Amino acid sequence: MIRVLIADDEPMIRAGLRAVLTTDADIEVIGEAGDGRHAVELARRHRPAVAVLDIRMPGMNGIEAMAELRRTVPATQVIILTTFGEDDYILRALGGGAAGFLIKSGEPEELIRGVRAVADGAAYLSPAVAARVVAHLAATGAGTEATRRSSARNRVDGLSPREREVLVFLGSGLSNGQIARRLHVVEGTVKAHVSSILARLGVENRAAAAVVAHEAGVAAPPPPQQY
Repeated sequence: MIRVLIADDEPMIRAGLRAVLTTDADIEVIGEAGDGRHAVELARRHRPAVAVLDIRMPGMNGIEAMAELRRTVPATQVIILTTFGEDDYILRALGGGAAGFLIKSGEPEELIRGVRAVADGAAYLSPAVAARVVAHLAATGAGTEATRRSSARNRVDGLSPREREVLVFLGSGLSNGQIARRLHVVEGTVKAHVSSILARLGVENRAAAAVVAHEAGVAAPPPPQQY
């Protein structure tokens, strides 16, 4: 059972998230919060596998709550909920160690897919979020889109063939276990490859590596959801 905490300052959004998540028999919503501070308190008390946090909340926002969770409840993986136009917040959350990013207006199936992915140790970027991050990096002086894509491809070219293969799966939201099964290797081998990939790409976490995969155009579509 995947135990999930929901945090959003809008009651109707929380109700919608709960309604979607409870359609999956393997997911249990263990609490709801209307602000980041309450979310942290609930997470400390109930130790959920996943916390789904709105990026903007009164008092303590989603990024601040995530930082506190990373410090005090590190086993809880964080998915950030965002809307279009919040690119600066997304980049801050990416650097802060968020495991997943979802657009509030996305398909319900994507919420379940994202929760399952991060609970299994993967990173999950909504394709819409990945596209926004890539475009925003180009628009904020981090190089034109063409330049960044070329740079990303060069960085990916520096990986070994096996590492490139692992990056494709990583960028598609697969966990180490899922990648291991696809490649018919043990999970420890995949973990070693992922560590090497992060070092070679110069990024700190799987979500940032997934962004590079999207920039380089090597991220495959996510696998179909199985219930």
